Amino acid sequence: MTEPLPWWPTRFIRALTAIGVLLPAPGQGRVVSMEVGAGRVDAEVHDGRPHQVRIGLTAFGKADWAAITHALAAKASLTVLLLRGELPRDVEQIFKAVRLPLFPSSAREVSLDCTCPAVEVPCGHLNAVFTALVARVDADPFTVLALRGRTREALLEELKNRLISAEPLDPDDRSPALTEVMDTFFECGPAPGLGGAAPLHGPRTSVDALLDQAPPFAITVGGEKVAELLRPVYRALADGS
Repeated sequence: MTEPLPWWPTRFIRALTAIGVLLPAPGQGRVVSMEVGAGRVDAEVHDGRPHQVRIGLTAFGKADWAAITHALAAKASLTVLLLRGELPRDVEQIFKAVRLPLFPSSAREVSLDCTCPAVEVPCGHLNAVFTALVARVDADPFTVLALRGRTREALLEELKNRLISAEPLDPDDRSPALTEVMDTFFECGPAPGLGGAAPLHGPRTSVDALLDQAPPFAITVGGEKVAELLRPVYRALADGS
């Protein structure tokens, strides 16, 4: 009994089957080579004769990936897992949130080509390549992102650079990046009341309020409580006299 596939290859199969580009029929021939790049899969399949197979999928552009990376970086938990080399399933929701679905939703988004003379599309050779592609996704889920235009290395590098530059997560936030203000980050502003800075005002409290909060002294001086004898001293100190 074969074990069920992990989430990413299972989700990939479901998406391809739903749009009719992956058929339940077995593949035909042996895949002897396969290269996965931005927006395309190029493979060679042998069934006694060599056949060149190509699968195309629209790759996202630079601006699209900037939006995706921005959205990923805004989720600290996802960023930690990605930088650790994991691809959480929640990543698919991030793509949907920026209106760039990770998986194709229509057969029009996928182009299929094989040099064999078969009329049906996909042919057995294309099915064989799809099977090999699913196995690649099983081994490395980042293959799905590579098809959309970003390799694992490129995506993680962009995430690291975004964190280092400390870019604001809100696109309307015009605050400078941390790296731009490091020279003055630890400088103090003008002291209160100096250089035009507004003086700081605390709550108005009686200068001798501390005496009211102090516990009663066990002794008196000439019949006078010590707190009352000290009260004029506190007031004189406050007046500067």
